Amino acid sequence: MKKLLFLFDTDPMTSVFDVVVGYDGGADDVHGYANVEPDNVGGLVDGTIFTRGGKEKQNTAIFVGGSNMEKGEALFEAVQKKFFGPFRVSCMLDSNGSNTTAAAGVALLAKGHKLKGKKAVVLAGTGPVGMRAAAFLAEEGAEVTLTSRTKERADAAAKAIETRFGAKVRGVAAFDDESRAAAIQGANIIFAAGAIGVQLLPEAAWKDNLNVELVADVNAQPPLGLEGIEATDKGKSYDGKVAFGALGIGGLKLKLHRGCIKQLFESSDGVLDAEEIYALAREMA
Repeated sequence: MKKLLFLFDTDPMTSVFDVVVGYDGGADDVHGYANVEPDNVGGLVDGTIFTRGGKEKQNTAIFVGGSNMEKGEALFEAVQKKFFGPFRVSCMLDSNGSNTTAAAGVALLAKGHKLKGKKAVVLAGTGPVGMRAAAFLAEEGAEVTLTSRTKERADAAAKAIETRFGAKVRGVAAFDDESRAAAIQGANIIFAAGAIGVQLLPEAAWKDNLNVELVADVNAQPPLGLEGIEATDKGKSYDGKVAFGALGIGGLKLKLHRGCIKQLFESSDGVLDAEEIYALAREMA
């Protein structure tokens, strides 16, 4: 029996990236649906849960994606509300690759390094990856601050993280090099989660900071978020500061993404969201 993966994407077009990784993760066929919302997902879910019985159900799985995490979370909740009794299939949420990317980045930072009690700053932390990274760092026991161009957005993201994960995160405004350098002044860990091609810190701001021990940057397109590192860095030391670039993180991210797809087909009741995906990342790192 073929392993079928159904991609429910909140965007106008289904993610090609998610289709490719779906196949690489072990699906025999991947079918994508765009512009999926809580109001129109019901019939799609019905098609996954009423067509196969017993153990055959584990050969059908659902992946919720798209660029907007808020929409993805609402859709993921709507999908699960359609399940009842044995009428369910395994499902996964990874809007914008945020769960797998953030999980991979923080898992690599945590590998061989004690994060508990450390001060961590997530730069440009109000996006999907930044918010997930902040939550995972807090789960590791770090004291986390996230930055945004405005205090209002930073506070809103911090509140959303507390509501979703029960983790206390502080939000601060940091809108230019000077304010971002001030935000990381006492930091031991820097996680740059900014938009593609946007530099968040000049090299001197972190290399000359004696408190900084670990840095990570998920931006692979020049200019990188953290000037002075390489996208390929994977545990490279810069005068004692250990760095991870986007491609260095990306290797584990892809391995994790594929591993999650594989896991979806191991049962008919798996639910892979932030917590489950991060636990798997920690095993793989």
